[in-house]
Amino acid sequence: MDRPSSKWVLLKESSQYLLTILLTGGIIGFLVSVVCSIFVKAVQAIGSFRASNDTIFPTVPGTSLSISPIIYLVFAVLLLMGIRRAFKINRWHGPADSIYAAHRTDNELDLRSGFGSTLAAFVSIGGGAPVGLYGPLVHFGATIGSYFNEISVNKKISLDVFIGCGVAAAIAAGFHAPIAGIVFAHEAILRHFSFRAIAPIAVASITSSWFSSWMFGGQPILKVSFVSVDLLPLVPALLISGMFFALIAIIYMELLFFSGKMASSSRLSPLKLGLIAAFVCGSIGIFVPETLGLGTDTITKVLENGHFIGFLLLLLVLKLLMTSLSIGFGVFGGVFAPALFIGASAGSLIGQVLALLGVSSAPQLLAVAGMAAVAAAVVGAPISVVLIVLELTTSYEFAVAAMLSVVVATLFSSLLYGHSFFDAQLMKRGIDVSQGRGNLELMNADITSVISNEFVRLPAKSSVGLAMQTMGAAKSSEAYCFGENGAFEGKCELHQLIGANVAEELSSYIDRKPVHLNHDASIFQAMEIASDFVGETIPVIRNDDQKFVGVVSEGNIFEAYLETQNRIRDLEHG
Repeated sequence: MDRPSSKWVLLKESSQYLLTILLTGGIIGFLVSVVCSIFVKAVQAIGSFRASNDTIFPTVPGTSLSISPIIYLVFAVLLLMGIRRAFKINRWHGPADSIYAAHRTDNELDLRSGFGSTLAAFVSIGGGAPVGLYGPLVHFGATIGSYFNEISVNKKISLDVFIGCGVAAAIAAGFHAPIAGIVFAHEAILRHFSFRAIAPIAVASITSSWFSSWMFGGQPILKVSFVSVDLLPLVPALLISGMFFALIAIIYMELLFFSGKMASSSRLSPLKLGLIAAFVCGSIGIFVPETLGLGTDTITKVLENGHFIGFLLLLLVLKLLMTSLSIGFGVFGGVFAPALFIGASAGSLIGQVLALLGVSSAPQLLAVAGMAAVAAAVVGAPISVVLIVLELTTSYEFAVAAMLSVVVATLFSSLLYGHSFFDAQLMKRGIDVSQGRGNLELMNADITSVISNEFVRLPAKSSVGLAMQTMGAAKSSEAYCFGENGAFEGKCELHQLIGANVAEELSSYIDRKPVHLNHDASIFQAMEIASDFVGETIPVIRNDDQKFVGVVSEGNIFEAYLETQNRIRDLEHG
């Protein structure tokens, strides 16, 4: 009689869970799709407006070149300052924050910072800043997912999956690449695959891509006509060039951090820093407008082999410098679109150089490979980037070509630099996501959660005999000693008292500087200290006044570790 009943209960629970997945993924996919699609269309419209209204602004003396790039960028910087104040943002938020939030169970993204940062990126790109939009859109999607987790009554879906839904939806809407969106959320943000996560993320990504195509048109942001090529003779060039692309990616990431460091050391206000970036980038943009904005039209022309070697080199160098200066000096935007621009320029440059040297090459193929390789090394998502190439080009040959360079570039970049630019950002904040969710949780778990007050307490002026009797009665091999005013004096151990005069005062046997933990230590730090510790318990001392707080045992620490690891295992493989 119980069997049919249990089956119906299981069927009911499964149906409810499936409905939850469909609703959650569908709603997040729809909302993120609307915002991302409007964002992209608005950026393109503003870019067209800027290009068609240059003549209303003054020109550079002696030329017909408009100074509009400077004016637009200065106006954008002023708006950024207004956004910073209105949203009370101390720093702009991006994919690095999304990754960190997805690796924590108690770190929901701040809605105000997420929306403010997305708006800031829109203003920057609208003003012509040489920055990207996909990073901010990814973080916006993650913020939406985090918000849904916060208001959700049904907690069957965890925070990281909610974030993954938003991220996948953003990539799917931005690139019209639903498969790449699903993989990107797992590969770059969640850093794990599970049956529990794949279903809602897939629903969100497919919903977002479908709605974006239905409402706003399914035309990819990069429109290129590709010619079929024989891939086999180009394999050596693609593999070798991967090392060059890795070097370009590393230079790009180093310049981004160097620019930020230079801005911090200047001690100038955010407004002054932004205006410096606006004047420098705007001035360059007057003469080389291809370097401003997203640069999708320029990327398309590069992929079609529409520029000569000298100009390609100029585009490569200027984009590296201008994007780094803009982001480092606070003109907020993404790093992914500039990476595509830089990679395409580098790949086309290599292709044309090889052609001049008489080496069989396909500049268009190398441009696609460079675009994918540099972007993959920067964002740490090689599989996703290859899938984006496949979904954008619908060309098996180009996807395989991209994969060859991507594999080499990401391998060298990870060995010489790190997993991604976002991981490096987190590392500079003292967060190492490569250690996994378990260690991150242990690093953020306060030691006070496992502190115990079960220990032998003795006056420091006790006799050795009394100390041995007290420890024996408590079946403990150690005791903690305190002065008359209650101040912690140290720790004594039973084996040190054996053979001593029982009438002698205990104070001469007290270890005044025992191994101890600071009261604000994490469980992870406690594990490191306990690994070299011999004894029953470790005292916990306050940093400021050296006051005794309590003790922790190795058993307490190990129990907390197992509990955390089991919870993370259930989260990632459930």
